[in-house]
Amino acid sequence: MEKEFSSKGKLRSSLPPRQTLLGQFIRYVVTGGLAFFVDFGLFALFLYGFGWHYLLANLMGLLGGLAINYYISIVWVFSACKRNVQNRAAEISIFSIIGFVGVGLNQLTMFLLVDFAELNEMLSKMVVAALIFMWNFGARKVILFRGKKIEEGSV
Repeated sequence: MEKEFSSKGKLRSSLPPRQTLLGQFIRYVVTGGLAFFVDFGLFALFLYGFGWHYLLANLMGLLGGLAINYYISIVWVFSACKRNVQNRAAEISIFSIIGFVGVGLNQLTMFLLVDFAELNEMLSKMVVAALIFMWNFGARKVILFRGKKIEEGSV
């Protein structure tokens, strides 16, 4: 058990601090990776398991990935940041709006790559995910999680 705790400590100490942009970006890469696996898994399930149209399957995957991304972002990625929106419902709404803009961009790019460029759906999904990742991180960082938290007791 002590070994397990020690390895967690090594992982934590090897990551840049949460207060830095690099630390947040690396954590967002991990978060995005987890959200992508949920997204990709749901996409494949609905596309191949249920035979849904690729755009509807894509939307279902994106919604699942969005939920995972929000939760991990607030508790792990941007936890050292001052939250620009104090109302939780408004924050979730803005986070979701950014995500839905990403969904729109994602759907449009998927449509262009699959129907016009005639690329495979799964390959297109991977290409689009990388592009939309940058949009989501940048927009959420700038709009929702800009400043650093002020430590209690400091002036």
